[in-house]
Amino acid sequence: MGVDRVTAQNIKVVLVDAERNLLAINGAVPGGKGSLVMIKESRKQ
Repeated sequence: MGVDRVTAQNIKVVLVDAERNLLAINGAVPGGKGSLVMIKESRKQ
């Protein structure tokens, strides 16, 4: 119901527009429309 944290891999950052505060990514993003997404770098161990 939206309370679980999900990690998605193989997502690529396509565009960073700091002036308009936009970040465009290529890949499947978990969550519903209008929800918040936390993006951070991670590596497989």
